[in-house]
Amino acid sequence: MNSSGTAFSTLIRTASHEQHTEAETSTFMSDLLGGRLGVEAYARYTEQLWFVYEALEADAGKLASDPLAGPFIQRELMRRTALEADLAHLRGPDWHTTLTALPATQAYAARVAECARTWPGGYIAHHYTRYLGDLSGGQIIRGKAEQTWGFTRKGDGVRFYVFEDITNPAAFKRTYRELLDGIHADDLEKQRIVTECKRAFALNTAVFQALGEEFPLTA
Repeated sequence: MNSSGTAFSTLIRTASHEQHTEAETSTFMSDLLGGRLGVEAYARYTEQLWFVYEALEADAGKLASDPLAGPFIQRELMRRTALEADLAHLRGPDWHTTLTALPATQAYAARVAECARTWPGGYIAHHYTRYLGDLSGGQIIRGKAEQTWGFTRKGDGVRFYVFEDITNPAAFKRTYRELLDGIHADDLEKQRIVTECKRAFALNTAVFQALGEEFPLTA
């Protein structure tokens, strides 16, 4: 609990709700989920995700022993290998030779990497916004992608959204929120983490906006 008596996980969820809605209702994501964009747009989006998760997971091993961030470093959440399998399916075995990050993605990944290196509390903010989002709204994206572009259910092309080692996502998310509620940080640090959550959503939304410019719907 913080001094106001509100659970920290509730504080984070409430504070980022507005940005969360904005990200989910971005034109690019609406068009993608509405089946109005081709598989190329989906592949490009998947490429951008790779840069973000590379930043999240590259230094995860070093953070495992950190008293604040350590409990959040859980192998079953890691997404980079699954993303690479999806990119191989979408782009071919040489996917990494044509991989490019949009400027908005570079900014997002750079901020995640900076937090991973210098600020465990900030890293938790990015960890929360990404992985809990993947376990929730990500499942909607998976279903739409399978339906729209004919990917095998939970197979190549959508492996990023499949958490094979998490058999009960609802229970996992509950435990994750308990970890948030139990973090040893004072109110000021908690407020900084909440602010970084908002920043994470804003950075994510900027990527959607950039993708929307790259894939405008033709009238």
